[in-house]
Amino acid sequence: MSLQGKRLAFIGGGTMAEAMIRGLLDKHLVPPSHVFVTGPRRERRAELTKQFGVKALVSNAEAAQSAHIVVLSVKPQVLPTVLRELRGKLRADQLVLSIIAGAPLSVLREGLDHATIVRAMPNTPAQIGMGITAWCATASVDRDHRDRAKAILGALGEEIEVEEEGMVDMATALSGTGPTYVFLLMEALVDAGVHLGFSRRVAEELVLRTVEGSAAFARRSGRHLAELRNMVTSPGGTSAAAIYELEKGTLRTVLSRAVYAAFVRTRELGAEAQQKLQRAKQ
Repeated sequence: MSLQGKRLAFIGGGTMAEAMIRGLLDKHLVPPSHVFVTGPRRERRAELTKQFGVKALVSNAEAAQSAHIVVLSVKPQVLPTVLRELRGKLRADQLVLSIIAGAPLSVLREGLDHATIVRAMPNTPAQIGMGITAWCATASVDRDHRDRAKAILGALGEEIEVEEEGMVDMATALSGTGPTYVFLLMEALVDAGVHLGFSRRVAEELVLRTVEGSAAFARRSGRHLAELRNMVTSPGGTSAAAIYELEKGTLRTVLSRAVYAAFVRTRELGAEAQQKLQRAKQ
């Protein structure tokens, strides 16, 4: 087992860290005694300890030095402080796994003065073990470290290693932010159902089941999405009428622009992180 005997330190005990801890423990990849988690709020630390039996600490450095694998799961604005706290305190053989949005490997490597780093971008469904995570690694990450990263990220759902770091930025915009687009579309469909005369409860159930079933059907069929759409679009039928309005409203273009805007913002976050790091060094 790639994580057997390994200790993990989660720097930051937010929602995604909780999902990772839950997945790791549910799959019996590590025991609770091998998991450390930090956070500024005493109530949150107590909550995680009570729920999972893990050890909660105040000191990021103490937690990191106790572990074989350090998971950075703080908000982007907290990253400069965390980098200062951990710089020079990591062993060369420790793996650092970052799930911080928009934090490039170059910033992490320079800020920590550490070379063995994986950068990953999970998404919201990871909280129920149905996420998809794109990740990349520095050249110093060997096969054993990769196997450990895959095991940790696999606790959140599926994982995909990409060849170039830029693809993690792309995944941040597509799959990382993707649930936002899906939730908005679902919300709009529910509102449309209410407009037709359904109660919100019934409209929500119809939409949720439709989205769940459509995704499962698309996955199992193995067919191109356009082919599936054509299967349910009869000439002169209701689907054809609906598609005409969606295309006239440039739905595809709007979605493409939204994804690109998220991609640009991801790159901006990376540039901001680099600037903060440079200012901190002055």
